[in-house]
Amino acid sequence: MDESILIAVLPLVAGWVADRCLGDPESWPHPVVAFGRWIAWGERRLNRGEHRVTQGALFAGFSIFGAGALTALLLYGAVRWNPWAAVVLSAVGVFYCLSGRTLSREVKAVFDALEQGTEAGRRRLSRIVGRDTSALNDQQIRTAALETLAENLSDGVIAPLFWFLCLGLPGMVAYKMINTLDSMIGYKTERYGRFGRWAAHIDDWANYLPARLTAVLILLCAGRPGLWRFVKRYGRCHASPNSGYPEAAMAGLLDCRFGGSNIYFGQRVDKPYIGHHEKVLGRDDLRIALRVCLRSEVLFLGICVLILALL
Repeated sequence: MDESILIAVLPLVAGWVADRCLGDPESWPHPVVAFGRWIAWGERRLNRGEHRVTQGALFAGFSIFGAGALTALLLYGAVRWNPWAAVVLSAVGVFYCLSGRTLSREVKAVFDALEQGTEAGRRRLSRIVGRDTSALNDQQIRTAALETLAENLSDGVIAPLFWFLCLGLPGMVAYKMINTLDSMIGYKTERYGRFGRWAAHIDDWANYLPARLTAVLILLCAGRPGLWRFVKRYGRCHASPNSGYPEAAMAGLLDCRFGGSNIYFGQRVDKPYIGHHEKVLGRDDLRIALRVCLRSEVLFLGICVLILALL
C-alpha cells in the first residue's frame, strides 16, 4: 500500500479499533471532560445580563473555532517533526472522539441493572440520559436506553467520523466541542434558553446530514431499506430536527414505539410518539439493536476509508 494512503487511513482505523477495544477508561484523562469544564466556566461568567444570546453565540463560536484551531496547530507541529507522529496523534484523537464501545456498554448495563430491580435500572439509566428517571417503569427504562443508543450512534460515532472525513481531525474535535456545548447548555430552560440558543442551533446544523445518514445505515445493516418510508413519516416527530431519524429507524426495526412524556429539569415535556406498536421490549431487542449499531459503524468506517484512499 502506498505510504500516503496508509497515512490517510491508518489514524481512522486505529482510532476506531482502539475505541471498540477500550471504550473510555474512567481513570484516563479525556479531552471532553476538559471541554465540559471550559463550558461550565464560561457559562458561570457569561450567562448573565441583557445580552445573553449574543454572549452565548460568541462563546460557542470561540470555543468551536478554538478547539479545531488548537488541534490543527498540534497536527502541524507533529507533521513538521515527523509525519508518523502526526499519524499517532490523529489516531489518539480519533479514539477520544468516538464513543461506540462506551455507548453499547452503558446501554447493556441498563438492561443488566433492571434484572436487579427497577430502582437499579433507574440509577443506571440516569448516567446516560437527561430526563428524570425517578418515576420510570421497566418498559420506560428499556425504551429510553434504546432511544439513547440510536440517537448517540449518530452523535457519538457516525457524526464524528463524518466530520473527520470532511475536515480531518480538527473538524472531528470541533464537532465534539459542538456536541458538548449542546449537551450542557443547549436546553430551552429558563437558565439556558437564551445563552445556549446558538449552541443548540449549531449542533442542529452539524448533525443534519449525519443523523439522516445514521438512519440509512441502520436500515441497510438490518437489511430493511423498505423502512425508509416509516423513517420519513416519524423522523420529524421529535423536538430535535435530527434525533428523530435514527430513533425512527431503530423503532421501525424493532417494531416498537419511542417518545411520549418525560420530565426534564423539573418540566414535563410531551414528545410525539415515534412508531405505533406499544411493544414490550426485552433482551432480544437489545441484541438486535447492538448488532445493527456495530454493523453500521463498520459499514461507515469502510466507506470513510475507501473515500480517503481514493482522495
